[in-house]
This record gives sequence, C-alpha cells and structure tokens, in this order.
Amino acid sequence: MKVVLGVSGGIAAYKACELLRLFTESGHEVRVVPTREALKFVGAPTWAALSGHPVSAEVWDDVHEVPHVRIGKGADLVVVAPATADVLARAAHGLAGDLLTNTLLTATCPVVFAPAMHTEMWQHAATRANVATLRSRGAVVIDPAAGRLTGADTGPGRLPDPAEIFQACLRVLAGRPRDLAGRKVVVSAGGTREAIDPVRFIGNRSSGLQGYALARTAAARGAEVTLVAANVTLPDPAGAAIVRVESTAELREAVLSASADADVVVMAAAVADFRPESRHDAKIKKTDGEPEAIRLVKNPDILAELGERRRAARTALTDGDREAGPGAVPPRVIVGFAAETHDVLANGQAKLARKGCDLLVVNQVGEGLAFGTAGNAATVLVAGGEAVEVPFGPKEDLADVVWDLVAARLP
Repeated sequence: MKVVLGVSGGIAAYKACELLRLFTESGHEVRVVPTREALKFVGAPTWAALSGHPVSAEVWDDVHEVPHVRIGKGADLVVVAPATADVLARAAHGLAGDLLTNTLLTATCPVVFAPAMHTEMWQHAATRANVATLRSRGAVVIDPAAGRLTGADTGPGRLPDPAEIFQACLRVLAGRPRDLAGRKVVVSAGGTREAIDPVRFIGNRSSGLQGYALARTAAARGAEVTLVAANVTLPDPAGAAIVRVESTAELREAVLSASADADVVVMAAAVADFRPESRHDAKIKKTDGEPEAIRLVKNPDILAELGERRRAARTALTDGDREAGPGAVPPRVIVGFAAETHDVLANGQAKLARKGCDLLVVNQVGEGLAFGTAGNAATVLVAGGEAVEVPFGPKEDLADVVWDLVAARLP
C-alpha cells in the first residue's frame, strides 16, 4: 500500500518518525510530506533517510512531476500526524498553500488526522467546527490523548501513541465500515481490585486487552468512545477518552455516568463479584496462629443494573415517546461479557436472560485462555436465541464481530 505521511509543525513531529518506521517495517511504501514548519522540528534528511523517498514541503520542487496532484491521487491512505490546529483549519477550508494541503485536496483515498496541540486550541470552537467539517466529509479525525503537553501543561491535546495511530490506520486501510459514526460508546476494560488493606487486594487476571480492542475498533469505525479502564497498563487506544478506576464501586460510578447518553455500553471488564466486608487501614501483620478470616460481601451487579435502569426508563416513557420505539432509551444496546470455566454455553444463556442485555459474549477462561492472551475465541449470544461462533483469532476480530452485531441493532 502507498501511504502519504503528512507532518505538520508541532513538537510532536518527532513522534511521527516512529509512525513512519511502523509503516515501512510492515511493508508499506511511505512518502513523507511535511509542512515548512514541521521541517523546523525534524529535518528533510531524516524523513528522506527513513522513507527512502525525496522530501519537500513545496509545490515548486520537481514541478515536471506535478507532485501537488500526483502524490495525493496515487495514495491508498493519507495520514497527518501530528495535525496542528492550523493544518486542520486549512484542510477544512480547502486551502492549498503548500504541498501537504494540495495533497489533501487531490487525495481520493481515506484520510486520517491525528491532532496534537494545546488543550485550549483543541477545545476552541473554531477547531471543533473544523473537526466536525472534516468528519462530515468522511475524514477520520482521531481525538487526541490526554496527558503531559509542552512545558508543564497537561490535558487533552497530546498526540496518541504512534503504535495506536498505526493500528487505527490499518483498520482504515482494511476498509472497515464507518457505521458507528456519531454514536457514543462506553467500553469497560481490565479487572477491578478490592482492597483488603493498603497493600493487598482481591483481583483477577484480566489484562484489558479485549476491552481495549473493542475501544480501538469502535473508534476506527467512527464512534465517540469513553473507555473505563480498571487497573490496565496498556497504551491508550487512539481516539478514546480514558477514565481510570480501581474498584468495582469506582467502575460502577464511571460507567453509569458515561452511559446516561450513550448509544452502546459494552461491559468487557472483569468485575469482582465480591469484596471484603471491611478494609483494614494498616497492613495486616503476620502473627502466631491462624490468620483472621476475611468476610466477603457481594459487589453490585453493574451489567444487571444497566439492564434494569433501561427497562425502568422504557416503562416510564410517555405515549409519544413510545412511538419512537425501545431504541429511544439510552443505552440503546447493552453488551455483556461472561468468563466461564465450565458449562460455558449453559451458564451464558442463563446469564443473558438474567442480566437484561442485548448481546452476551461468552468465552472460556483458565490457564492460557482469554485473560492476558493476544487472541480469543467466543460465542456471542443474542437476545432472542441466535448464537454467533467466533473462532480463535486476534481480539480485534472478535471486537469487529461484536460491533457488526451492535450496528445492526442501532436505529
């Protein structure tokens, strides 16, 4: 595949070198098109050496080859990383003052923007309007990550991890549908921990890989994604807003808050069923004799609560609202996960009926299965009786099957 990597003039331009390496090492032919300002951060010799192609920011270089038209028309993908507020504005208004903006105007392939700028710039009404314009034309604009910016500033505006931008681009190259565009999606991931004392906790083996795959693929399909991450150390998926939690109580609060106006909620986190009845304020010391027993109590069932809240909201609809159908009540689709060690399908069917969700992803867990692995196999149970088998493969493949089924149920 032929990829054009546009680089605009922000401090994050140096991170685009890593993105370029990921493309070239995976066999893609990459032409780097920087802006004049970008060359003040990373010079043309660096881009030329890493890409194996000549580099220029000007339409006047090699005019006989008509680069301002040829580069864009010949590309399979154009990705701009970092995309500054200035480049987003010029792209949204169809300006063509340099080789990069000319390339954007002539490209007929998918275009991905990975913005990076200070928080105030990203949140400015002008930038938000420009992003909305680009998205309305079919461009993929990845929301920036939140974190340390230039100087001491922190907030949303940080360039996502290059590996995550690369994964998002691969999904665009694979031709995945943009069927979640404009939809608000909440995904939980990881495993909750219930404190015993300041040092010890009750937890599980969930790594968060499946939940992160769901968030990553949803963002690539156009969704506005909130990812509630419980004790996960993975790189933030490009385009997702991250809410970090530790306990089941924190996860419940975050999910219920984010789901108030969500179209879809996917409960992929491994939520602890029990917690200690009381938490010791100091580390429990080893003493002679048997240790004191830890009494456990049940944690709230977040998935069942989501289903019950939706049922109650549907019951309370006015006659006029009922004409809009059950899909008028958010979340419109609820997806649960069931990790089982035995009687997998029987337990899954019982849980589907009990929880009130629309889809239940059932997978067998155990030593070397599901938790912490790069791949997964599952059966997706659908309210109404259908069962969709997903053979073992990358967790992104299972995520896409889930989103296919979700998209078919959205009004």
